[in-house]
Amino acid sequence: MQLVVREVACRRGARELFRGLGFTVPAGRALVVTGPNGAGKSSLLRLLAGLASPVSGSIQLEGAPEPDAYREQVHYLGHLDAHKLALSASANLGFWRDLLGGVDQSSALEVEDALEAVGLGGLGGLPVAVLSAGQKRRLALARLLVVERPLWILDEPTTALDARAQALFASLARAHVEKGGLLVAATHAPLDLGAGDSLDLGAHVAHSAPVADAAAGEDAA
Repeated sequence: MQLVVREVACRRGARELFRGLGFTVPAGRALVVTGPNGAGKSSLLRLLAGLASPVSGSIQLEGAPEPDAYREQVHYLGHLDAHKLALSASANLGFWRDLLGGVDQSSALEVEDALEAVGLGGLGGLPVAVLSAGQKRRLALARLLVVERPLWILDEPTTALDARAQALFASLARAHVEKGGLLVAATHAPLDLGAGDSLDLGAHVAHSAPVADAAAGEDAA
């Protein structure tokens, strides 16, 4: 299995962020995406997660068991933790397990085991509202463990994490890659994800005309 990106262009509003972007992430590898603010790191991850469509080019997960169900192969973790604050940590994690779970989840962890794995053991009964920012982020990371999906798409995954929690996340990410998973993460901070590559998105920043001008040019052609 491999993630293949070919000649992708991305636009946000009236601005084209990048164009001609291509790379491959094979099974058992990680890709760390870097670049300045505004280069389009989060927009790229949304494209990879299937939450938005590129202006041009293609994104495929070749060799996936269900190629027509791309989003069901992907775990996406954005800037927001997506918790229901009034529910307990265990209830939140159970909800995501039931919502995202597929047929074969033989290697996924049970809720309490996942909480233990991210350093939240014993806190499952607490409402999420009382957790610290770092604990909420760790709870979001625990979603990666209760549902088995091959491709992890992570946007600034270590936000709000202290040094110990960052090391814990890195060990979980390396374990996912080492067992044949794929991982793409955007970050401003160093990440030790094991076997992998890096992509400086700043090198692909486009300098395009506003959408209205571009559309006028297309009409004229």
